[in-house]
Amino acid sequence: MKTITLIFGAVYGMVSVILGAFGAHALKKILAVERLESFETGVRYQMYAAFFLLIIGYILKFETSAEKWTSILMIAGTFLFSVSIYFLSMQDYWGMNLKFLGPITPLGGLMMILSWGMLIFYFAKNRI
Repeated sequence: MKTITLIFGAVYGMVSVILGAFGAHALKKILAVERLESFETGVRYQMYAAFFLLIIGYILKFETSAEKWTSILMIAGTFLFSVSIYFLSMQDYWGMNLKFLGPITPLGGLMMILSWGMLIFYFAKNRI
């Protein structure tokens, strides 16, 4: 689980930089300001998750299910949160109605919050 966490952290970081550059250059010309801001929010939170995963990948030993779920919730939550925002941001440009993805964004956000909460619990329990 440690290796998976570190790989996802690195991949999320790399993809955040790629999508951030794509948004700043290509999407700036085709998206409304509000849609571009939403896209950038997805990129920003994906980068936060990348740092989170890289840090816990080195801190946690992944010996307990709680430690594993801290990683799983952040990986899955970030995917749901950011990818749903990316698609919702692009729906006008693509000419598609993707509003059904709207409820997925807060679900992903909740998973990310739970992951942070589990990390807080880990620190409090282990007094690091």
